[in-house]
Amino acid sequence: MHAPLIIDIASTSLSKRDRQRLRHPLVGGLILFSRNWENRAQLSALCKSIKALRADLLIAVDHEGGRVQRFKTDGFTHLPPMRALGEMWLQAPQHTSKSAPDKRAGPLDACNAATACGYVLGSELRACGVDLSFAPVLDLDHGRSGVIGDRAFSRDPAVVSLLAKSLVHGMLQSGMAHCAKHFPGHGYAKADSHLASAVDRRSLAALLADDAAPYRWLSNTLSAVMPAHVVYPQVDALPAGFSPVWLQEVLRGRLGFTGAVFSDDLSMAAARRVHGVELSDTAATLAALQAGCDLTLLCNQSLVEDGAAIDRLLEGLTEALLKGEWQASESAETRRVALIPTSPALDWDALMVQAAYMRALDSLI
Repeated sequence: MHAPLIIDIASTSLSKRDRQRLRHPLVGGLILFSRNWENRAQLSALCKSIKALRADLLIAVDHEGGRVQRFKTDGFTHLPPMRALGEMWLQAPQHTSKSAPDKRAGPLDACNAATACGYVLGSELRACGVDLSFAPVLDLDHGRSGVIGDRAFSRDPAVVSLLAKSLVHGMLQSGMAHCAKHFPGHGYAKADSHLASAVDRRSLAALLADDAAPYRWLSNTLSAVMPAHVVYPQVDALPAGFSPVWLQEVLRGRLGFTGAVFSDDLSMAAARRVHGVELSDTAATLAALQAGCDLTLLCNQSLVEDGAAIDRLLEGLTEALLKGEWQASESAETRRVALIPTSPALDWDALMVQAAYMRALDSLI
């Protein structure tokens, strides 16, 4: 059974209603937020209780480093914003002798630091039971988007690609999959798509040569991709996450991507308006799935009316399935399951004395 829905929970432990929702066959996982965190012991217990309920549920979190890092206390490493790695790339090593330079700087040291970031990020999350982080950001830093800002590695798509590939390598070394975002690029659109409709009026050729280039160069590397809640009117009138043109013709067809595709949060303002019409949660979810998303996120709805919106979505998608308005996809389910770690994770105490982890900490900026 294809389980495309990624939902959320309100607190630091599972309620009876959470358990009922997570048992639903259309639910494939959940996304954690800062409100679901007290300390490492609590997070580990929460993740353990989720896996005891259903071992196949995907536990995900937005944990990029910098200002987007959900867990920051009780031993979690404060990771730098990705822009710091891009700045390190541009720094020239300063030699005062014929031996090694005085400080780490330049492209290769930046790539090594990015791999270290990925390893620390992934191994710390996995030690607490988290399966996947929605990282890295592949958006280019055009200096136009406040919501992206220092989350981006660089303005240069080649630099973004190589640093992202290095970070992903570290995550994969920890046994964690990843999700690159926001395809084909959110860095040029000024509006914050959490709050308003974002538009990028450049041509397909311009986007493929610039913002979308990292997705072509990393098409054989990435585990998953998340499209942007941005409209690119010269390509399609629909936001990328609802667009078969972007997801099927460009991402799958032209760029050859074979991994999983997540929608961005369908509770966002920009995600709720298509052709000027505000969609319901069910309609938005169906539109994303029919466009080519394998998995859809509906975030922060457990906090409103005891999660009534989640229940309506479960009922609505079930009805759509029974009526043939949407067909479950075996290949999409295979891609979802492939994101769940298969190697055992080190517990926190063992991780703290692991040579690879200690070396990675020493390699951070």
